Amino acid sequence: MKDSLRQQFQRLAMRLDELDATLSDPTIAGDMKRFRDLTREHADVSGVVERFRRFERREHDLAGAREMLADPDMADMAQEEVAAAQGDIERLHLELQTALLPRDPDDARNAFLEIRAGTGGDESTLFAADLARMYLRYAERRGWRTEVLSESISDLGGYKEVVFRIEGEAVYGRLKFESGGHRVQRVPATETQGRIHTSACTVAVLPEPDEAEEVQLNPAELRIDTFRASGAGGQHVNKTDSAIRITHLPTGIVAECQDDRSQHRNKAKAMAVLAARLREKDRAERAAKEAATRKGLIGSGDRSDRIRTYNFPQGRLTDHRINLTLYKLQFILDGDLDEVIDALDAARAAQQLAALESGEA
Repeated sequence: MKDSLRQQFQRLAMRLDELDATLSDPTIAGDMKRFRDLTREHADVSGVVERFRRFERREHDLAGAREMLADPDMADMAQEEVAAAQGDIERLHLELQTALLPRDPDDARNAFLEIRAGTGGDESTLFAADLARMYLRYAERRGWRTEVLSESISDLGGYKEVVFRIEGEAVYGRLKFESGGHRVQRVPATETQGRIHTSACTVAVLPEPDEAEEVQLNPAELRIDTFRASGAGGQHVNKTDSAIRITHLPTGIVAECQDDRSQHRNKAKAMAVLAARLREKDRAERAAKEAATRKGLIGSGDRSDRIRTYNFPQGRLTDHRINLTLYKLQFILDGDLDEVIDALDAARAAQQLAALESGEA
C-alpha cells in the first residue's frame, strides 16, 4: 500500500477516536440533527478503520510467515500462510481503496429521463421510441415505477420528445451514465433502396430534487401557461386546459406536464422537472469547468457527447466511452441493460481508483 493511502487510513483512525469522544458527551443528544450526522459518520468510518486494522494484522501475519520459511520443519505450513495472507491483503487493499472513493449523494434518488429526437427526421423519432421502450423495459425488470410526464408524438408514432419520471431504488445511480448522444445505424422503414441511414437522439437523466429544493424557485421568475393535452390519454384529453408549461424566465428553461387530468398535480410535477433541469444546469456548468483541467473517462454527461451507437445490420451496440462492444443488440433493446451499465460503473470506479493512487482524488 502506498504511503499516501496508508496515511489517509491512519487519519480516519484518528477521526474515529474523535467521534467516539464526541458521541460519549451526553450533551450531544440535545442536537438530534448533529447527533444523527455524527452517528452516520461513525458507522461509515468505523467500518473502514476495522478493515484497515485487519489489513495491518494480515501484513504482520505475512511478515511472520516469511520468517518461518527459513525453518525446514515449518516451511510447508509457512508457505500456506504466506499464500493465504497475500490473498487477504490483496482483497482488503481493493476494499479499502473502494471505500475511499467519493460517493455521489444523488445516486439514491429517483430520476427524470428525457429523450429527444435529433438528426434524422422521422427515423430519429422512431429511434427515440425504441430507446423509450428499452428504458421502460429495464425499469420493469428492476421493479421501478414509471410515469410519462410529457410527450410529443410524431406522425409515424415515434417521439419528438418524451419525459419520464422513474421511481425506485437507486434509479439515478443506475441510469446517470445514459446521458448523452445515442446514434442508430439501420435501414429505415421508409427507405425503398435498402440503404443504411444514421440518426440520433439525445438522452438526459436528471436526479429528482428534494421538495425543499423545489420550493426555492422564485415565483416572480416563472411564467406558467395552461394548454390542452395532446396525444393518447382517453376521453378526457382536449376537454380541459389541464396541461401545464412552466418557463424559468432568467434561463429560458421550460418544463411541462400533461399526463394528469388535475391541473394542480400537473403543475407540481412540472415544477419538479423544472427544478431538476435548473439543478442539472448548475451541475453541467461545474462539470465543464472541471473538464477543462481533466476530462473524465465516462464523459461529462452533456447531450452533445456521442456516447453510444446501435448498429442494427451487425446486431451490435458500442459504447464509445469505454470501447465496449456487445453483439446482443436486440436483447439490450428489450431492456437487458445491466451488462452495459455494470461496465460503465466498473470503468468509473477504476478511473477513481487510479486518481486516488496518483494523489489526484
